[in-house]
Amino acid sequence: MRRLMVTLLLAVFVLTLPVASHAGVPTDRVKSASDRVIAILKDPAFKGPAKEPLRRKKIREAVFEVFDFGEMAKRSLAIYWKERTPADKKEFTELFTDLIERSYINRIENYSDEKISYDNESVDSDYAVVKTRFITKRREEISVDYKLMLKDGNWLVYDVVIENVSLVNNYRVQFNKIIRSSSYAELLKKMKNKAETESFVSPK
Repeated sequence: MRRLMVTLLLAVFVLTLPVASHAGVPTDRVKSASDRVIAILKDPAFKGPAKEPLRRKKIREAVFEVFDFGEMAKRSLAIYWKERTPADKKEFTELFTDLIERSYINRIENYSDEKISYDNESVDSDYAVVKTRFITKRREEISVDYKLMLKDGNWLVYDVVIENVSLVNNYRVQFNKIIRSSSYAELLKKMKNKAETESFVSPK
């Protein structure tokens, strides 16, 4: 679904102009990353084709600061994670991170002026959920929930749920289907191939 894919990447990474008050450390973590991304996109020093490498580097740094891609990779591989060696886990995490980066991060610079309403957050021990509403230019409202966990003193996002569709669950279903029907090696092959990885972007 192309529309859902675009909505997903926007909601995950382009969180601009908050229209409601927010409170709590988890919400602050989500908002701080969005503020940094928007500042980079608006900064004349990073505009233009010649500045693209530096601009994308800065965007990656802002996003990676609050998203725990290692945890996301682990949860996406699910039961098959335990079967992997430390070297396998490292390789998979790197491939998964690269997949997310190429599928989403490199596209966010094409968007601006969307809004997000920070509605509320709930905290249960070392886990938290920040509930928001993503508001498009057409005034459509889309629910976006950020799931965070406290790790080494920092709140980090380990999943994003868009209109009840979980980013991690979406990848888990597709990854597990490939492993069951073929093999783990086949999954890695697909993840290493840029053209094939695009099939992972749209939720099925």
